[in-house]
Amino acid sequence: MLIRDSADCPHERVIDRSILCELLHPDKVPETGGLSCSIAHAIVPARESTLPHRLSRSTELYYILHGTGEMHIDGESAPVRPGQIVHIPPGARQFIRNTGTGDLVFLCIVAPKWQAGDEELIA
Repeated sequence: MLIRDSADCPHERVIDRSILCELLHPDKVPETGGLSCSIAHAIVPARESTLPHRLSRSTELYYILHGTGEMHIDGESAPVRPGQIVHIPPGARQFIRNTGTGDLVFLCIVAPKWQAGDEELIA
């Protein structure tokens, strides 16, 4: 049985400026048994946003856990709140802005698994 706790997972600033920990990544957590996706716990502090970026080959899903924000995908934007999931197709220009007074917290599910060479910052 594999159980991971986001409180025990080291968080760090990543390329898009979110604060992130890799909860389940098949390259970093061998016990995942060949999992084909990766799952990260992400935080965007109040009054911050991620930098515009895209994943060339992978689909992303953001499942909002806490806080409120505004999701931007390829020129469209929409408010997001806990309990909602956002589909981000491969190649889409995207970023998320925290519109609340506390942290915006979400799970980022990437399929196939996140790889550094797949992500790029864009203007």
